[in-house]
Amino acid sequence: MAEQIRLLQAEIRDAISSIEEVYHHLDKLKVEINASNQDIVIGYYLHVLYGFFEHLFERISETFENHITDKTQWHVELLKRMKLEVKPTRPAVISQETFLCLNELRGFRHLFRNAYLLRFDPDRLNIVLQQAQRLKSLYRTDLEKFLDFLEQLASVEE
Repeated sequence: MAEQIRLLQAEIRDAISSIEEVYHHLDKLKVEINASNQDIVIGYYLHVLYGFFEHLFERISETFENHITDKTQWHVELLKRMKLEVKPTRPAVISQETFLCLNELRGFRHLFRNAYLLRFDPDRLNIVLQQAQRLKSLYRTDLEKFLDFLEQLASVEE
């Protein structure tokens, strides 16, 4: 089990790095939000941002055997599980506040993936972008706490 935990720690750190890269790109684009077709580029980065979180949550779920059986609602169920403390297996991965930001991004990603639009509603895009910026100040603290838990768990296993 210690090997799985160490691998998950490495994956979380790698995801944090990727998430930071997406935020770097979003920060560069933010100043040009009214530029032609900029909304599609911002939408793409928001889509990718949520994808990194979701993939990370899938890995955490697999490691702790919190599998989702209802495949029709698995995106929202996976996100909901990450805010739950599953005693004695694992603590919550994210806070309620982080959950709310991510849930907004999840909804937007669904729209982005299934919309056949050349432009997005700028008001809606700004709301999602604000939630992504709020998330930027929250997620790292949550993931660092979870990494601390994993470190303790791996140390006991070794």
